Amino acid sequence: MKRILLFVMTNLAVVVVLGIVANLLGVNRFLTANGLNLGALLGFALIMGFGGAIISLLISKPVAKWSAGVRIIDQPQNVDEAWIVETVRKFADKAGIGMPEVGIFEGAPNAFATGAFKNSALVAVSTGLLQGMTREEVEAVIGHEVAHIANGDMVTMALIQGVMNTFVVFLSRVIGYAVDSFLRRGSGQQSGPGIGYFITTIVLDILLGFIAAIIVAWFSRQREFRADAGAAQLMGRRQPMMNALARLGGMVPGELPKSMAAMGIAGGIGKWFSTHPPIEERIAALRDAQA
Repeated sequence: MKRILLFVMTNLAVVVVLGIVANLLGVNRFLTANGLNLGALLGFALIMGFGGAIISLLISKPVAKWSAGVRIIDQPQNVDEAWIVETVRKFADKAGIGMPEVGIFEGAPNAFATGAFKNSALVAVSTGLLQGMTREEVEAVIGHEVAHIANGDMVTMALIQGVMNTFVVFLSRVIGYAVDSFLRRGSGQQSGPGIGYFITTIVLDILLGFIAAIIVAWFSRQREFRADAGAAQLMGRRQPMMNALARLGGMVPGELPKSMAAMGIAGGIGKWFSTHPPIEERIAALRDAQA
């Protein structure tokens, strides 16, 4: 599932856009007018870094609904929809969180949970998941998503992303100032940053942003192991979650919007950027866990 990937890419886009806007408005010129002001830069980096993460967090649920085409189940239209709602309600009560919104979307096997707050989150499953798994396996997947919510994973990942964004903004501007100063040696131009600074900061915002994405993806993979264990705890045994993962391993997971990647049941692109560990490792972790 793609909850984290979209979340990461949204943050990257926000940071880059804010950086360009800051250049256009002259904020960077203020920071470097009389030499680099590291204190002011750190404050600027914190606002930029956590601003992007918080914005992404707050809009995560409406963006997920729109991008995945989720239909909220207000009034169940059939037995399956009624069962999904009751399963989410059962696990939410057991996990001690408010009842999430429950939705369904068309597509290949997948599911996700998202939302800024534990007591007003969203759990959605695909039609492909319902058709390709047994009820017990679907129940385990729903337990996995509820565990993500109960563990506060969306907020945790937002905080981690905020820290990464802050480092990206701070380092790119420090390096940009150094590059600009080197390029303008002996030119006598000292009135604010030059073109070297602007180009360097924009390029580094992007390059360092990808490095930050790798780090965020690593943290996401660790949260997946915990959500698997949470699903086993909610169900009272590990086997259903292991069966669901094994079944998922033989399927082609549906693609979801990138902001939902880390809160899903499977997904990721490439080893370093993958938001989920390999299925075999997740099954092994459940098998080796203490009963």
